[in-house]
Amino acid sequence: MTKEQLVEAVSAHYDELNALNKTDSFYDYENDFIKIWGKMGREIFEKNLGELPGERRKKNSNRVWGSNNSQKPPVQQGGK
Repeated sequence: MTKEQLVEAVSAHYDELNALNKTDSFYDYENDFIKIWGKMGREIFEKNLGELPGERRKKNSNRVWGSNNSQKPPVQQGGK
């Protein structure tokens, strides 16, 4: 993503962010700001890395059991 693309992405949400200045309650301001900032962040993230997967908990590795040291049985002590 270039600097111009980033500025364009942020500029697209300028009116929403500027409208927050008319909010009377700091709680409402903060809550709406977090929503807008999250939406904007997701758009920028997707432009940089591609679209996010639908299921964030879906396992996508093809690791074979035993290839990781943490999955090997503990070393036996005592000479057997």
